[in-house]
Amino acid sequence: MVRVAVVGGGPSGSCAAEVLAKAGIETWLFERKLDNAKPCGGAIPLCMVQEFDLPDGIIDRKVRRMKMISPSNREVDIHLDNSDEYIGMCRREVLDAFLRDRAAALGATLVNGLVQRIETGSNRQGPYTLHYADYSGGGATGEARTLEVDVIIGADGANSRVAKAMDAGDYNVAIAFQERIRLPREEMAYYEDLAEMYVGTDVSPDFYAWVFPKYDHVAVGTGTMQQNQSLIKGLQEGIRQRASRRLLRGEVIKVEAHPIPEHPRPRRVVGRMALVGDAAGYVTKSSGEGIYFAAKSGRMCAEQIVATSQAGARVPSEADLKGYLRSWDRQYGTTYRVLDLLQTIFYRNDAAREAFVEMCDDKDVQRLTFDSYLYKRVVAMNPWQQVKLTLLTIGAILRGNALAPMGYRPVPSAVRGADEAETILAEGGIRGGIRVAPVTPDREPALTRS
Repeated sequence: MVRVAVVGGGPSGSCAAEVLAKAGIETWLFERKLDNAKPCGGAIPLCMVQEFDLPDGIIDRKVRRMKMISPSNREVDIHLDNSDEYIGMCRREVLDAFLRDRAAALGATLVNGLVQRIETGSNRQGPYTLHYADYSGGGATGEARTLEVDVIIGADGANSRVAKAMDAGDYNVAIAFQERIRLPREEMAYYEDLAEMYVGTDVSPDFYAWVFPKYDHVAVGTGTMQQNQSLIKGLQEGIRQRASRRLLRGEVIKVEAHPIPEHPRPRRVVGRMALVGDAAGYVTKSSGEGIYFAAKSGRMCAEQIVATSQAGARVPSEADLKGYLRSWDRQYGTTYRVLDLLQTIFYRNDAAREAFVEMCDDKDVQRLTFDSYLYKRVVAMNPWQQVKLTLLTIGAILRGNALAPMGYRPVPSAVRGADEAETILAEGGIRGGIRVAPVTPDREPALTRS
């Protein structure tokens, strides 16, 4: 019987372990931090809720409204007209625990352990010996143990030890930084079913910042690519400043940061070792989404193992495992290329960001965008939509140069008058969290208060 170790108990690893366990394959699922709260916006598309049979109980908020906010504070409202459609907002500690526990209930052996070293056998073809610290006893250092398996799935994130063992090659990593902020009742009610996305060099030179609602707080964060990682705390201060009138009397309850891949690794299958999720590099450009693609890649990789091993009767070959990569690239390669192009075009400067937000005001663009996000498919445009989108892009970029601001101002409060908001703000800003001056990149003005 084939023995499989899945290293990493996030969505990718848990979904892989679930498929393997269902098929009766002997499966170990390793996770060091069973209460881990990964820094993450936590947005999941509707298709993931349906496809992975996620219960309502793990979804904090069902977002049906999105507000895009440009560098000049132009606000574009995007609504989901169908009441059955929504973007799910989750806390990762809740989502991940549910998926792990479901895999364990189906027969996977859940190991509270940290894999420290992997012996890969001749030419990395296995069998594989995992050396790990077992923390199930509650000790601070863990008990040294080993496990021999025939196949390894690396679902252990951007700093993957499995990737190092298989010589998967390096990739650039972006950084995501996030503060969880508890708000007063009035401010929290505004975010009942609404998420906000901010763009501008003050909040990110190459990505966007977000205010996403959770169970009893909002997640406020930003991201940037590897070359700008030294700016990240200043960029976080930028989104705190820009959204300050909507975060009045906010209190930081948690500060989080995490690396995320900018592109897939050079090698994702070596021998009988395969990478999935962040370890493989499956985070999209433009949106920065990774949860659905992590879960989907884990499931597809495990399904390939089940099929080619004849439900565990034979050890699959390297060529067998690479079938998962062909299926993945065929199904999602276009999505990644399109989103990479969008980020290159619309996140490069404030004029392009103004154009991006203006285009989001068009109903056809909104429908195409939401269909692509909610159902994970690249939606084909009819000839008229193609012409319209081209004209919109050209016109928006031309106007964007005129609209790009000389400075950045906070957006007004959505629930209080200007005088009341200023009085509250004068009493003190957000309590806790980071304290640095806002970033002032070259050729860009500093953020100013209104």
